[in-house]
Amino acid sequence: MKKLITVIGIVAILSGLWSFFMKPADGQLASETTKKEISTTDSSRKAGVLTGLETFLDYTGFRNVTAGHIVMIAVGLFFIFLAIKYDYEPLLLVPIGTGILIGNIPFMLDANLQIGIYESGSVLHYLYFGVVKGIYPPLIFLGIGAMTDFSSLISNPRLLLLGAAAQVGIFLTFLGALSLGFNAPEAGAIGIIGGADGPTAIFLSSKLANGINILSDGTTVKNLIGPIAIAAYSYMALVPVIQPPIMKLLTSKKERQIRMKPPRAVSKVEKIMFPIIGLLLTTFISPSALPLLGMLFFGNILKESGVTERLANTARTSLIDIVTILLGLTVGASTQADVFITPESLLIFVLGALSFMIATAGGLIFAKVMNLFLSEDNKINPLIGAAGVSAVPDSARVVQNEGLREDPTNHLLMHAMAPNVAGVIGSAVAAGIMLSFLG
Repeated sequence: MKKLITVIGIVAILSGLWSFFMKPADGQLASETTKKEISTTDSSRKAGVLTGLETFLDYTGFRNVTAGHIVMIAVGLFFIFLAIKYDYEPLLLVPIGTGILIGNIPFMLDANLQIGIYESGSVLHYLYFGVVKGIYPPLIFLGIGAMTDFSSLISNPRLLLLGAAAQVGIFLTFLGALSLGFNAPEAGAIGIIGGADGPTAIFLSSKLANGINILSDGTTVKNLIGPIAIAAYSYMALVPVIQPPIMKLLTSKKERQIRMKPPRAVSKVEKIMFPIIGLLLTTFISPSALPLLGMLFFGNILKESGVTERLANTARTSLIDIVTILLGLTVGASTQADVFITPESLLIFVLGALSFMIATAGGLIFAKVMNLFLSEDNKINPLIGAAGVSAVPDSARVVQNEGLREDPTNHLLMHAMAPNVAGVIGSAVAAGIMLSFLG
């Protein structure tokens, strides 16, 4: 019995020792398994982090940027530089330049992001609606009418012919665009750049070259609103650079020193009657220009009537400022690199430059022709013919500056304003004619 108890005790002791020494081995095995699981988890986490970073980069502009985006951003910065450094149309170039920056922030197109001009549902898309449908240009014309004084034109009506002569650039550029392969509606929209009138160019391109209209042969017109608008406003801003060399080339020193009689005083009745008669006459000639000319003369009636000063003040300050901001920003944002950088855009800029130069030359040459039929006392300083383009009042200021360079006592500003405002009317009439035939 004692032996049995002794054997059982020994077995129990050995079992205890066995259990004691074997448990660490099991724990070590469990530890190794846990380490493997942790290692696998760490690897999964690292892979997940890398995937997340890669996905994040896919949505950033750094991953999606192209050479075209860089080029357009440089153009936007250049516009802002011109506006700030040289004071070239800052009210236009700062919004447009900023819009170009906004429109060329690259993003992943297949991500269904509603942030750009061309993404339905985005804020910019809705603001751009005013450009596409031609809403902003008539509102701009309302403000222009409310701030324009037609006294110089009323006192010397023959200067209206200079504004008409400058529109020759529009029709010659139309023919040039046709010869380069643009269809008729696109060529008409491109030609209007020669009038140096941004709102008119946008209005006409929104009707003729909007990427929606279908021609009789089944082809769809290209959407050229962005390139045409940028070209028109660019040349408006560069009036002080482009026009002086042409003015000096086509006129002699003696012609540039011609002194003109001061404009006669214009009565209040004449100022009130002019926009009413102008509205009826021009819109009967070109009914398609009614949205532009109707608002232009309406704004002038508000100004000259003397009883709606509050409305006139709103039109020429708050309203036109708001519309200018929206117009400039959305037009700039429409220049996305993949849409804007095309061979057609380059041709539009070349044709626009030629159109503007031809328009300037047309006004200068016609003034010289008019002098052939005028007496010595009534001759016109041909410099004011350059103001026949509708870049108001920049062309008139350029004429003033060039006149003062030749004769510091010869002030031509008031005389130049007559063909300048006539150019606004002329370009709108030309746009209406284009729309009637090509729309």
